[in-house]
Amino acid sequence: MTEVRFNMSLLEKLKKNTTIKDSAILAKSKFFSEKDSIPTAVPMVNVALSGRLDGGLTPGLTMWAGPSKHFKTAFSLLMAKSYMDKYPDAVLLFYDSEFGTPIKYFETFDIDMDRVLHTPLTDIEQLKFDIMQQLQEISRGEHLIIVLDSIGNLASKKEVEDALEGKSVADMSRAKQVKSLFRMVTPHLTLKNIPMVVVNHTYKEIGMFPKDIVGGGTGSYYSADNIYILGRQQEKDGTEIVGYNFIINVEKSRYVKEKSKIPVSVAFEGGINKYSGLLDIALDGGFVTKPANGWYAKVDKSTGEIGDKKRMAETQTAEFMEPLLEDDEFKEYVRDRYAIAYGSIMGESPVLEETEDA
Repeated sequence: MTEVRFNMSLLEKLKKNTTIKDSAILAKSKFFSEKDSIPTAVPMVNVALSGRLDGGLTPGLTMWAGPSKHFKTAFSLLMAKSYMDKYPDAVLLFYDSEFGTPIKYFETFDIDMDRVLHTPLTDIEQLKFDIMQQLQEISRGEHLIIVLDSIGNLASKKEVEDALEGKSVADMSRAKQVKSLFRMVTPHLTLKNIPMVVVNHTYKEIGMFPKDIVGGGTGSYYSADNIYILGRQQEKDGTEIVGYNFIINVEKSRYVKEKSKIPVSVAFEGGINKYSGLLDIALDGGFVTKPANGWYAKVDKSTGEIGDKKRMAETQTAEFMEPLLEDDEFKEYVRDRYAIAYGSIMGESPVLEETEDA
């Protein structure tokens, strides 16, 4: 086989002559070698974000979408809290167009409100101008997380002007404004290692088989690294509603297999169940078995030995779940189930070797 040799001096010449200061040889590029991954306190949220129990939030645009009262803001604040915990110098830039997030929400997640800049918004153009001004002044290495709640509730400036003039026609330019906003913002998020979390609304597509559509047109869909559509079912104790069982539907992801469905439970008393969703996965993988109806027991995968029987409530504890979360075989099983596998897509290729100019 003939060896193909590349010209190292040409590569260095390109690097020297580029006008883009952050250009680097790919093998040494900080944009790939210095990617953040911020784990949250909820393992199945980490799986939704990265396909891994020990993964988490990464820089770029992450979107939580769903109907009203679907915990979108809460999931966003969970990620903000995780980021601020990892970086004590981090601040939260909170853009607010809904004015429906009570102070209690921030207190529930134990977010230090002295580290939050609350910025109220009335239209998309206002957001576009302000966020670009902010991003221009941020340097890579400064720790900032941005939350926008929500893009779905933001009018365009034209909509506002039409309303003031008594016009009721729909603004066909709004989708273009949203697309322009995210097209301008997303490069800065990557270049400066900034996570941005956006809340959005969904609506039902009209047709024989209606499905949830993310608002904002194609702009938000194309720009986002991750898009999650939330579904929910009521959790009842008899006839009393005591919480919700959410399904995180992975609509788009750079890390997780699309259309994955990831369960997370939230109780009115107690909040997010940290260990929700893990038991079903452990059962599917043979790490836990049901020796009798209503009973659960761990399985030693190396010996097949079955441990002590536990009731459901006893499985949702640190004593039961934490050893599983530390089990390398269980972590690998979850990763294989949810994470995108980036294997080789090429067959045999010529060997590339560096050479000096003749």
